Parts: sequence; C-alpha cells; structure tokens
Amino acid sequence: MSAIKLHLEMAERDALERYAESLHVSPEDIVYCALNRLMLNGRDPAVQQDIRETKDWRRDNLPLWSDTAASVHAYEGKHDHEPVPSRYL
Repeated sequence: MSAIKLHLEMAERDALERYAESLHVSPEDIVYCALNRLMLNGRDPAVQQDIRETKDWRRDNLPLWSDTAASVHAYEGKHDHEPVPSRYL
C-alpha cells in the first residue's frame, strides 16, 4: 500500500487526535473518510474552488477547526496566549 504524508501544525494534529479519540477511531480513519467524501463530490465546481482557496490560505493560517496556537503579545505587561482547544470539536 502506498502512502501520502499529510503535514499538520501541532494545533491541527491535536484537534484531529482528540476528535478521533472521541469517535474511537484513528486519525487516519478521519483523514480517509474526509478524502473519500471530498473525492465523491470532486466534480462540483464549488468543491474545486474550495480546494484552491484552502491551498492559498493554509500557508499563513490555521483552519477554524484546529486548536488555537500560542501567540505572543507585542505589548508590555500582557501575557502570552496559551493554546486553546477547538470550539468546533
């Protein structure tokens, strides 16, 4: 069986693992299901456009379903934000 690697940020991976655990499946099961559903609807122009747009914004942003990443405040006296679990899962 061949393999395709999916590179995820920690905030994405943590949300995926937590979701898989809640369903009592593996993260790979979630990814395969998502790919299966996508491929079944792949001829839809809206799906094709979403794929292109996701490719573009993923360089600089996390998806809404991911955990929040830690961020640093530029202002003195403000605490750094700690990562927060996704509100979507």
